[in-house]
Amino acid sequence: MAWRSCSALWRLTGGGGRWPHSLQQRCGFKKASKKPESRKAEEELSPAHTEPPEAAVQRRTPPPHWEQQAPPSPPRAFGRLVRPFLFTVGFTGCSFGAAAVWQYESLKSRVQGYFDEIRTDWLDKVRPQKRGDLRKEVNHWWNSLSEGQRTVTGIIAVNAAVFLCWRVPSLQRSMVKYFTSNPASKTLCSPMLLSTFSHFSFFHMAANMYVLWSFSSSAVSMLGREQFMAVYLSAGVVSSFVSYVGKMATGRFGPSLGASGAIMTILAVVCTKMPEAKLAIIFLPMFTFTAANALKAIVAMDTAGLVLGWKFFDHAAHLGGALFGIWYILFGHELIWKNREPFVKLWHDLRTRGGGGGAGGGAV
Repeated sequence: MAWRSCSALWRLTGGGGRWPHSLQQRCGFKKASKKPESRKAEEELSPAHTEPPEAAVQRRTPPPHWEQQAPPSPPRAFGRLVRPFLFTVGFTGCSFGAAAVWQYESLKSRVQGYFDEIRTDWLDKVRPQKRGDLRKEVNHWWNSLSEGQRTVTGIIAVNAAVFLCWRVPSLQRSMVKYFTSNPASKTLCSPMLLSTFSHFSFFHMAANMYVLWSFSSSAVSMLGREQFMAVYLSAGVVSSFVSYVGKMATGRFGPSLGASGAIMTILAVVCTKMPEAKLAIIFLPMFTFTAANALKAIVAMDTAGLVLGWKFFDHAAHLGGALFGIWYILFGHELIWKNREPFVKLWHDLRTRGGGGGAGGGAV
């Protein structure tokens, strides 16, 4: 784990023996020409094989079974990136389209529920206030959070649930298959998204979620919760695709997981939009620096790591996430989000026809 500027951003990779590999291997006799009388002897001896003490310890706390996957053959290696590229483009488009519809429905719901909220507030003032009510305390805590913190609470909950799934031995094979991204794997597309919510180490997850929580208020205040979610989910897929390209180009294959790529995008969005903001390292609050300098240092470090072949982090994913965040603030927002009106109008027309032109027929 390394702290970069104001953040703790990392992505585990399979290179360099950083992944815990299962030491449990089946013991067996060398096959020889079997005689009828020797088969019974082998059956009696086979259960009695011993294994080293390390394997016994590993069985008590079984690590994930990392399958050794052969990298694709050179002639068709980059051809394997076609489907991930199409998935990246399609998923990004769907994310922003869904965010536009979500924003439309949210605004419509707020307008229609305006008088209901007034009535509810009036009833709360008339009714006697209850003390010590757990639900009321939870609501008070929830309302005390910023909109950004409320937005990322769901993301943090999903990451925590996936982390717990890693602790279930029977799910290990499925977790490796679907929640780690690897261009040498048979499953290419869905892990590009699912690995963004996947952490095997508690410290890894805690560090990433702390950084996400810290920057959520600024990011959501700039983008709005709907656009923020579209950017975050798209960033996870984009950073995974850049990781695929980097592994294909360098030939260093291995599984990657973690939210670092998506968080790097959010960090880059905030630092690009607010370059003069003062940041500090978590454990060294006395040292402050501008957000612009922090972003430059992060990009330079990940570029060096990618060129020099450092294997502890997935530097390609980090760099892809940071560059996507910079591009989105400088160009993507104007190109994608501000041109959503025709799509929203199409959705409004479809919804109006479906609703029979009733109360939902007014434009929002």
